[in-house]
Amino acid sequence: MRALGVASASAALALSVAGNALACDISEFSAEAKCDGDKGVITVTDKDPSGIPATVTVFLQNNGADLKKIGEQTVKGSREGVTITFAEDWKPNAEYRVHVKAAGYVDEDIEPNLTTPSTACKKDEEKPPAPSDTPTPTPSDSASTPAEETESPAPSESASTTAPAENVPSPAAGDSNLAETGANSNTGLIAGIAVALVAVGGGAVFFGLRRRGAKSEG
Repeated sequence: MRALGVASASAALALSVAGNALACDISEFSAEAKCDGDKGVITVTDKDPSGIPATVTVFLQNNGADLKKIGEQTVKGSREGVTITFAEDWKPNAEYRVHVKAAGYVDEDIEPNLTTPSTACKKDEEKPPAPSDTPTPTPSDSASTPAEETESPAPSESASTTAPAENVPSPAAGDSNLAETGANSNTGLIAGIAVALVAVGGGAVFFGLRRRGAKSEG
């Protein structure tokens, strides 16, 4: 009988140890800050094989105090692990406290507190550089196109008023001699000969008159 009692006690102790080993424990919970596209999330995974329901609460910390409550969810773990997700657009190097409570088993925080990565999920878009206050230099007068090249020369009066020679109608036969009289290069020679003939004629008349007077006197 005594031996049977010892065996029963040993079996009960073994079952108790086994039961405690399968019970919910804080070491079976883990938290992580991740990115879902360009949005931040916080995930908590429960690897409790007993599947005891546990309430998980996430707080944003600031200087060791709770700044705000992010959310609260209930999870039933498994040997493979069950993960729950909290939508939180976290900032780089932010700190979160994750508390787990399973009635009669766990009522404590996951240690240490969760610290987010140093790089945000959404990269800031590059802003275009601000316009400079320096005015844009304008081309100098010397660099501008010369006036001679830009302004077309004004047509001369002779070119604009004088019609081509071939378009001028030829004068009539009677008018050609009159026109040539004033423009011919032989006009001076002809005038000189005419004057000489007049002088010769005048001299002949003069000598004729003298000879006639001399004869009358004799």
